[in-house]
Amino acid sequence: MGALGAGLKQQEWDVSTLPKFEKSFYKEHEDVASRTDAEVEAFRRKHQMTIAGSDVPKPVETFDEAGFPRYVMDEVKAQGFPAPTAIQSQGWPMALSGRDVVGIAETGSGKTLTYCLPSIVHINAQPLLAPGDGPIVLVLAPTRELAVQIKQEIDKFGRSSRIRNTCVYGGVPKGPQIRDLSRGVEVCIATPGRLIDMLEAGKTNLRRVTYLVLDEADRMLDMGFEPQIRKIISQIRPDRQTLMWSATWPKEVRALATDFLQDFIQVNIGSMDLAANHRITQIVEVVTDMEKRDRMIKHLEKVMENKENKILIFVGTKRVADDITRFLRQDGWPALSIHGDKQQNERDWVLDQFKSAKSPIMVATDVASRGIDVRNITHVLNYDYPNNSEDYIHRIGRTGRAGAKGTAITFFTTDNQKQARDLVNVLQEAKQQIDPRLVEMTRYGGGGGRGYGGWGRGRGGGRANANNMPIGNRRW
Repeated sequence: MGALGAGLKQQEWDVSTLPKFEKSFYKEHEDVASRTDAEVEAFRRKHQMTIAGSDVPKPVETFDEAGFPRYVMDEVKAQGFPAPTAIQSQGWPMALSGRDVVGIAETGSGKTLTYCLPSIVHINAQPLLAPGDGPIVLVLAPTRELAVQIKQEIDKFGRSSRIRNTCVYGGVPKGPQIRDLSRGVEVCIATPGRLIDMLEAGKTNLRRVTYLVLDEADRMLDMGFEPQIRKIISQIRPDRQTLMWSATWPKEVRALATDFLQDFIQVNIGSMDLAANHRITQIVEVVTDMEKRDRMIKHLEKVMENKENKILIFVGTKRVADDITRFLRQDGWPALSIHGDKQQNERDWVLDQFKSAKSPIMVATDVASRGIDVRNITHVLNYDYPNNSEDYIHRIGRTGRAGAKGTAITFFTTDNQKQARDLVNVLQEAKQQIDPRLVEMTRYGGGGGRGYGGWGRGRGGGRANANNMPIGNRRW
């Protein structure tokens, strides 16, 4: 990916010569204005909210207080949400004020709407697109799954304003994406690599972008997208409004914020340390690789007693994903798998089957651990422990979303020993029960490889047909 973006022309920006644009829309509601500092502080404390930066607006407590125009509010109320989430309460006034914003919050916290609704207001205040214009709002996301989820939200809430959008990501033909861009879209949701392809080919430009969103910034950096992000941002006018969202706040994300955001204000929801959602019950079992299969079946028998349940099973490799899916289907379980080698149409089909509960068991590699927003996942099972505790937290964050409770079951082997201390810290912070054998492992360093064993040595071949294997005598 090193040469990606080499064909992009270096932009020399002189802000004084650029067309002016509107970005400050926030008018404080009288009920918000009348709240004392003590009341505001109590609200923030109740919602585990901390802020940083100068002149941070007070949070709003109801949708009406946010001051969105009627055309936005009608869509929100039609969805039946009872009240803003914590990140929305503080994030909406911040975004509507035109300031650069950093938001740190767990997955499933409602952050997509936190930037999506202000973006609609922003677009409607700008001049209409002329032929040849690129988008006004650019949202960068790490995966095509997340990009599609974001598009669905913008479709929903931008419909009444006739806001056009498109998704630009790899793994599918470019033709339809190029057609959308050439017709003109106000919003482009993109993964960095495919967007650079489009820019280099002259299929779009970023001259009109005045509202930039970096979603799951930590994940984009984990995936090695930093050079592409920097290339893309160099093509956008420097006086834009930039909003950065992340589940964690490591030094790499802080450095990106310092480089590209100006006088930013920040909101953090929950602990700043590596922390799991406290609504998730975490069960960690110390096992051998040979025990994993039988343990998994025992858990499935219990979980699937309730036909409303959905379970997401995480594994370490594509090969293991297909082998486990094949085994489960032969054993009578309605399981499907999703991973990076699947064609986009198959991935979409598997996700649809899982969402609709036609196949309530989905086996996935980490490509699915971020950006897939499937509601009502009741259980996560980590068949293979991930490479680090950040990925552990993101995986289990697929359950317990939007105020619901969830359960995460994790198999931990001696090969994962070097991760034991971090995992114990996460469990202690969330006040979970801890297997004494896991605590024992923290006393010894070292450890082996990634622990993706057990199934990697099974029958190979035919990954594409694992999802097509007939289901044996039904266990469910």
